[in-house]
Order: sequence, then C-alpha cells, then structure tokens
Amino acid sequence: MSAPAEALSPPRPAPNAVKAAIAALTAKFGNRLVTSRAVREQHANTVTWIENQPPDAVVFPQTAAEVQDIVRVCAAHNVPVIPFGAGSSLEGHVNAPLGGVSIDVRDMNKVLAVHAEDLDCVIEPGITRKALNEYLRDQGVFFPIDPGADASLGGMTATRCSGTNAVRYGTMKDNVLSLKVVTASGELMTTARRAKKSSAGYDLTRLIVGSEGTLGVIVELTLKLAGIPEAISGGICPFPSVDACCKAAIQTIQSGIPVARIELLDALQVRAVNQYSKLSLRETPMLFLEFHGTEAGVSEQSERFGEIAGEFGGGPFEWTTRPEERTRLWEARHNAAFSCFTLRPGAKIIPTDVCVPISRLAECVAETQADIAASNIIAPIVGHVGDGNFHLTLLIDTDNPDEVKAAKAFNERLVERALAMDGTCTGEHGVGQGKMKYLLAEHGAPALDAMRAIKRALDPQGIMNPGKIVA
Repeated sequence: MSAPAEALSPPRPAPNAVKAAIAALTAKFGNRLVTSRAVREQHANTVTWIENQPPDAVVFPQTAAEVQDIVRVCAAHNVPVIPFGAGSSLEGHVNAPLGGVSIDVRDMNKVLAVHAEDLDCVIEPGITRKALNEYLRDQGVFFPIDPGADASLGGMTATRCSGTNAVRYGTMKDNVLSLKVVTASGELMTTARRAKKSSAGYDLTRLIVGSEGTLGVIVELTLKLAGIPEAISGGICPFPSVDACCKAAIQTIQSGIPVARIELLDALQVRAVNQYSKLSLRETPMLFLEFHGTEAGVSEQSERFGEIAGEFGGGPFEWTTRPEERTRLWEARHNAAFSCFTLRPGAKIIPTDVCVPISRLAECVAETQADIAASNIIAPIVGHVGDGNFHLTLLIDTDNPDEVKAAKAFNERLVERALAMDGTCTGEHGVGQGKMKYLLAEHGAPALDAMRAIKRALDPQGIMNPGKIVA
C-alpha cells in the first residue's frame, strides 16, 4: 500500500544557507522574524501525535508583496517555505521536516471587498471563518463552510476542507472563485476572475485548492457567499444503532430533502459530549440535523425527516428554530474532538477520517465498529454522513508501543476498507505527512506521476512545503 519513495524534496539546506536567509529576512522584517524555540515549535504540528518538526524561523508578513520578498529570499538560498494559518490541521501539514521558514499569515486578515449582490467577497488568507462571518452578518450573507475549528480561510483552502454544511453547500473546492498565489519563484499569480464560471484555460484555482502549500502561498481569496436563510431549524434524533443512523441519513439524501447538516455521533461520542458540554442527551447513536429555508419549508423538512427516522426505529426527532438552543447543540458537536479527552484522561488523540459513497456508508461504519471492538481501542465516531464522510478519534497512550502498533494497524485497515468501497483515505483532513503512503493505492502510479510532474513544473527547487503529499 505504501507509495514508493521518490525524492522531490531537496536535501536539508546547509546551515550557512539558512543563516544567510534568516539574516536577509531579519534585515527587512526586524522583530517580525522570530527564531525562539517556543515560537518555532508552535508553528509545527501540535494537535496530533505526528512528530513536531519546527522551522528555523517564523516570519509574520502583512502584505502579499512581503510574502513575495520572503519567498524570493528563500528561493535564492534554497531554503524551504512552509505556509501557516491557524495551525489546526491534523496530518502534519505545517511541519518543517527539512527546516526552513514558516510564513505565518495571521496579520493578513482583512476583508478587502464584499459584493453582496454577486454573493462573493475578497479576503486575505489569515482571516478566520468566524471573523469573516461576523463581518458579513449585517449584509445578509455568510460563508457556509464550517470545519468546526476556527481555521483560517487560507488554510481551509490549502487543505480543501469541508465540514458540517458540506452536504448542502459543498466543500472549499466548490466555494473558491479565484486566488492570488505567490509562486515558488516569488511571482504573484492570479488563478481566475470573479465570474461564476469560465472555460478559459486550465483550472488553476482548483489546482491550488487542496495543494497544501506545496505549489505556492495563497495571499488573497475570492469566495462564494450564501444568503442567510430566512429560517433555520435544527435538532437531534436518537437511533437504536449506528447502522440505523446511516440508513436514515442515506434515505434522507436520496429523498431529495435539502438538509443543510446531518451529523452522526455514536453512543460513545454522545457520552463524551455529555461529559464535556454538560448535556444530558440519551447515550445512544444519534443524528444532529439542521435545515435552512423558509419557516414553512424548514417545518416541512423537519417533519418529513421525523417520518424517515421512524422507519428505521429512530426518534423522537426533537427540533427547534430557537437560535440559542441550536447554538448550544452545534457548539457541543464542534467540541466533539476535545470532549474525547474525558473518556481517557492523559491519552493523546489520533484523529483520522475516510469517505465512501453514501450507499456504502452503513456497511463501512458497521465494519469499522466491529474492528474497534476487536482491537480493544477507544475510538468514538462522528461523521458528516450526508456525504459519506466519517471521523474517528483514537485515544492512545503513545508511550505504550503495543497501543501505538495497534492504532497504526487499525488505521491501515480503515483506509483499506474505504478504498475497497471506492472511497478515499481522507474526506477532509488532507494528506500532509500522515496519509502520503496511501496515495498510490488510491490514485495509482500514473496519477501520482502527474502530481509529481506538476510539482516539479511549479516548484523546480522543491522548496514549497517539502515532504508533503508527493514528498
């Protein structure tokens, strides 16, 4: 299953080259370049068990032109460049295995333009999704992609994330109209215009979306927006089994009900949510749902879902249009990963995800649950089941070699199971370092060769976030 190693990354740069690059950047950026160990470690992987590999320096640019300057200096000295947003990615995307310079875009956080009549906006990459929606709130529009974490929009684009609203609004690839990207040579490339569609040349926007910083540094984004719904209903529905949850979700989608969110929590995850968020939900497999539309529309959709749930032994479906009640439930859902620590204090979490066609979802989740039980692993399941994507949070004592070995073997089987069902090794976490080895089995050698050819063409020195996706 492992992809053959093919060295696209350059060797670690010579110490003198790194010193020269840092000296040149210090001369320009002053105290906006930081080399303290604590800050460097904060700009490497900190959220999972993947090893923390810090850069040699961190720079905080404030404009696209400054990003160009950083990349040009690094290119001149063959020093790696690692873009950094909020640091919430889960597969080691922000690690610096060869050292180099981390470009933290936190100060590039402006909304540059809002075209409410066109349902789009132009932003800098460092703004987070919550900050953007706060800015947009009084204009009757919002940005719908919601991965849970308050991630930066640049990072969300780089990892091609999705989230709880994807079943209705799509993923980042569906909601990015255009990008401005600093290439490996320091040039500023615009991938498209604001028009909603175009057939003019290669789709460079989609090429950059999901490229995880390996082809360039995103410095500006034009995003699609959606109108704020007149009414929103949401609620919870218990089921006798995860299989019943999945089948009800599939039936809901296939019936054409325009559900905005449909999230699965297994019984163990519900227990964790209760403990962490101080709720008193029944500790049984459960769906969290949300419907967007008119008052009459969301009422009809909620009632129709309740009927479907009853066909699979679920219910009652308790729903409300009161914002404070819906917010409390979705806040608990978004804190699901943190809540897992209550199940095994002191353990580390290993988050992973796969995605399969929704017709295979119930089967895949059922087999995964059986594997969890046989492996004696604590691993609650949550899922964006409307699009066949589900997540597991493995709670592991990483100081216990046997547990680590069992967790790695389980993850291998999980991916093999998803691929056998014509799925993917990652629905939204991305590849980074953690899932590189599965790409050959998923895509095949010709596709990986094409990816490597693109990487070489756009980054001939191999300095853009090396050691990720195709190495």
